[in-house]
Amino acid sequence: MQTKYIKDEIKYIGSQLAPHWIYKNFKIQGDAIVGFSGECEVKLTEMVDIEDVINNEPIYSKSMLSFITEQFNVNLVEGVFRQRLLICIIKEALERRGFKPERDGDDLFINGKKLTVSIATKSLTSILIHTGINIISEGAPIKASGLKSDLNIDDIEEFANEIMKKYSEEIDDIIKASTKVRGVN
Repeated sequence: MQTKYIKDEIKYIGSQLAPHWIYKNFKIQGDAIVGFSGECEVKLTEMVDIEDVINNEPIYSKSMLSFITEQFNVNLVEGVFRQRLLICIIKEALERRGFKPERDGDDLFINGKKLTVSIATKSLTSILIHTGINIISEGAPIKASGLKSDLNIDDIEEFANEIMKKYSEEIDDIIKASTKVRGVN
């Protein structure tokens, strides 16, 4: 799986969670994960999570670290497993820095305040995952925590690259592990 951190700020509005968005915009073909920072504002019309639409819960963050991954030849259930793996990798990266995030499904919390948003969905050709981590917590519509504002993690690019590298290695290793076993009757 290929990885890339995009240094330009990108406002995440939900429409980026689309098949071949990574390929069209960054010329990375195949399974990939990209990270970028910027404002996040997902209106109900762009929401993929039906529960959030029903509950009238749009997403907003002044500054968010976003990851988008597109992976091919994967069904939606496996995509949700991969989404949860990404959340667990983020949790471990925070734990290595001395923090104690709590995980509830695909959400991470610090001291009861929401740190992440995440969704997995399926297109006609792939599964797509967006996971966002608040950088700045101020201005969020809910009690939120942020990498810079609450955890004093300043090097967002380094943090993003660590997560993407670990995620890529895990996915590649899982695929490799599946090729070394003998089938049984």
